[in-house]
Amino acid sequence: MSAVPIVLLSSFALLVSFYALHRVTDHYFVDSLEIISKRLRMTSDIAGATLMAMGSSAPELFTSMLALIKGMEYASLGAGTIVGSAIFNVLVIIGASVYLHQSLLTWQPVVRDLSFYILSILLLYWVFQDGVITFNESVYFIVLYLIYLVALPVWRRILPYEDQADSVPNIVREEEISFEKKHHKLLLILKPVDMICALVIPSVAKHPRLYVVTFASSIVMIAALSWVLVEAGVILATTLGIPDAIIGLTILAVGTSVPDLIASMVVARRGKGDMAVSNAIGSNIFDILIGLGAVWMIMIYVNGESIIISIDNLGGSVMLLIATVASLLFLLLVNRWTIGRKSGMVLIGLYCAYIVSIVMGWL
Repeated sequence: MSAVPIVLLSSFALLVSFYALHRVTDHYFVDSLEIISKRLRMTSDIAGATLMAMGSSAPELFTSMLALIKGMEYASLGAGTIVGSAIFNVLVIIGASVYLHQSLLTWQPVVRDLSFYILSILLLYWVFQDGVITFNESVYFIVLYLIYLVALPVWRRILPYEDQADSVPNIVREEEISFEKKHHKLLLILKPVDMICALVIPSVAKHPRLYVVTFASSIVMIAALSWVLVEAGVILATTLGIPDAIIGLTILAVGTSVPDLIASMVVARRGKGDMAVSNAIGSNIFDILIGLGAVWMIMIYVNGESIIISIDNLGGSVMLLIATVASLLFLLLVNRWTIGRKSGMVLIGLYCAYIVSIVMGWL
């Protein structure tokens, strides 16, 4: 078979997988997580850092895991997806959100999350130095995430702030329904995906008592779609002669983060830009510490050997992660925690420069 049909089929598989992941995550997985968090009487901070972060980061988490299950030589694909997604979240999601609506951010949670995010990046950079991930190094990621969870309620008691998270799910869902009505002809092509999801996973809106089944079914579906995502990404990279890390840093990273982008833009348009910023940073902490650290720890324990990571493309991208945080922090301090259209343009411009650097081989 020639290269063109393979590229077209793998690209089509990627697009369908991205859409299906969006539907499963937003319409089934997150809904079941909301019910679970209420049943457990979790505060919004704890629920957001654990259950909701797991929901928004599930595609990246399973992509990282399945890339390693496929073989240690594909470790860079999973790591690249999470590193690239982290860059996309900070530069594009936050940039697009503040571009749509100028926001006065609640500084207490932003400072908390930025502090732990910086620690996460520094830990990632230290681990990537020799290109070898050991079991002890992977444990450090889990320990830091546990410290972050403990810090959530403590930080809020020390520096109280108002919680604005309650109305977000309804706002996002209303906007999605409006979008679907406007583009129903385009989405008609993907209707079979919705039908399959509805057959496999019970909706908590119709069957609220089956939220545990919805939760479990969603995980299975996300795992299956992530497998398709990894396979299609590997085939595309092999056919085009592109390194796995590049595919992870660009195509897979953007694709797995698009649902978060849409949701954050909707929230920002409704005047809640501070939440878009906090969600992007919080998801990145989960991605790095759990999406990489926990997966590495499990795989090293099971296989009994360290993981080898190709740092040719990842090293420069991790350095850029540090640069993105520095840029964001600089904009926040200069503008006294109020950022708007100009700041958004700067952040999106930095992401465009990053993509150009990746394509040109400068990173």
